[in-house]
Amino acid sequence: MALAELIVEDLRCIERMEVALHPGLNLVSGPNGAGKTSVLEAMFLLGRGRSFRTRSSDRLIRLAAERLLAFGRTGDHVIGVEVQRGKAGGGGITRAKVDGSFIASLAELTQAFPVQVIEPGIQHLVDGGAMGRRRWLDWSVFHVEPGFGDQWARYARALKQRNAALRGGATADDVKVWDRELVAAGEPMAEARATHFAALEPHWRAAQESLTGLTLTAAWQSGWDRDRTLADALAAASAHDVSRGTTTVGPHRADLRMRVEGRAAREVLSRGQQKLVALSMVLAQLELLQTTLRIRPTLLIDDPAAELDNFHLGALIERVRGLGAQLVVTTLAPDASLFGRPDRVFQIGQGKVQTL
Repeated sequence: MALAELIVEDLRCIERMEVALHPGLNLVSGPNGAGKTSVLEAMFLLGRGRSFRTRSSDRLIRLAAERLLAFGRTGDHVIGVEVQRGKAGGGGITRAKVDGSFIASLAELTQAFPVQVIEPGIQHLVDGGAMGRRRWLDWSVFHVEPGFGDQWARYARALKQRNAALRGGATADDVKVWDRELVAAGEPMAEARATHFAALEPHWRAAQESLTGLTLTAAWQSGWDRDRTLADALAAASAHDVSRGTTTVGPHRADLRMRVEGRAAREVLSRGQQKLVALSMVLAQLELLQTTLRIRPTLLIDDPAAELDNFHLGALIERVRGLGAQLVVTTLAPDASLFGRPDRVFQIGQGKVQTL
């Protein structure tokens, strides 16, 4: 599923870019501020429908333009993503096609182009909010559980409607109509997450040992007390939900709790240690998909040497090279060889990309 071709128009500083990628190691070189990370953002957009740097998609659009276009071709699919400026600062409007047909949910891009990223802010998987950890786990669940995408979309729609009703002053009885839908989608969704995390955990522990030398305990919390059903949890929380104006239990509240000697990992680990733990989380996913489904995602690596000493950088390189994945790595120097001899090198400057 390697990305073979990428065409981009009006993304950040890039007016137009057209490149043919190698299924092996690709280097994107150039000085700081030239737009190397923007190239990775374009690829990530094709597989996720969003950026890994900002939650506001309209920030990706070049200042002089009203929309951006990204087109990609893999061995199996043709993908197109368009982001238009929203009105009155309302954020960008994103639409996507796979093989010529509009998709109902941007989550469908995950199946068409599996892409993961290692970037300098990756430690936010550990010290950031629960949403990032849910996205991390869900990305690989989408691949191993065929019905998960439909459950996820169904739950998200029902949750949005229930919360809108609560904000509008609905009573506990009023929102019961949405509870049935939340339960129907949320119970199997939570079970799929829990099952997948159990399969993922051994890979994570192995990656942790090689990268961090730390002993962490981790538990996936489903978003409510699993000693009771989701229906019972929603009923018990209904009065609290009405007073808060939002749904306070369910899979949308799930989180990965990581602890070191009984304390929250984000409280005791240094920034560098958090980064290594986060790296091990991403590598574990890629290794699991490769061993169980023979999926070789494209891995984007932005500034791999940032905040890593030579020992830990070497451990990262060893595990990444063992993946056999398509790699796209940003670098200051076109002759960089951290991950071996590159198969293709691109030079970017002043928003223009050329193949060396």
